[in-house]
Amino acid sequence: MLSHASGENILVELEIAGGNRMALIQEIQHAPLGGNVLHIDFHAVSMDEKIHADVPLEPTGIANGVKNFGGLLEQSLRSLSIECLPRDLPDRITVDISALNIGDSVHVRDIQMPEGVTAKVQPDLTAFSVVAPAVEEVAVVAVEGAPTGPEVITEKKPAEGEAAPAAASGKEAKK
Repeated sequence: MLSHASGENILVELEIAGGNRMALIQEIQHAPLGGNVLHIDFHAVSMDEKIHADVPLEPTGIANGVKNFGGLLEQSLRSLSIECLPRDLPDRITVDISALNIGDSVHVRDIQMPEGVTAKVQPDLTAFSVVAPAVEEVAVVAVEGAPTGPEVITEKKPAEGEAAPAAASGKEAKK
């Protein structure tokens, strides 16, 4: 069952002492080697009382500002705290971001919640935004008197008080 689950919040029906109870899986412990399930903690729930849960936010589509203008998608919220009845608990909340251009954002208040689900965070929180790529411009400052390239040494420079050596003609003088 766990390998086929698509979300973090899994509602299961447990048979305990001849009776059935609904429960959410709260924590799963896996073996370090092999990954076998060692232990599962359950949280009993009533089907007629609202529960609080964190549900992953998942973007769908490719934002127009990313695809056509080189923008970057920023996801500020990875999960959303919600309240709902156990039967209305979604695996994840998907948000279509394909219409976002550079400078556009999706706030919590803009997210279409599934029926019976209420967000329990501030509605002004930004979930997704498309920003312009940051380009760092390096200013080149020329210093007066500084060489513009590497100095090429062709002959020995005279020391102070010495005369400059005569330029070689390419042929050595014969003695």
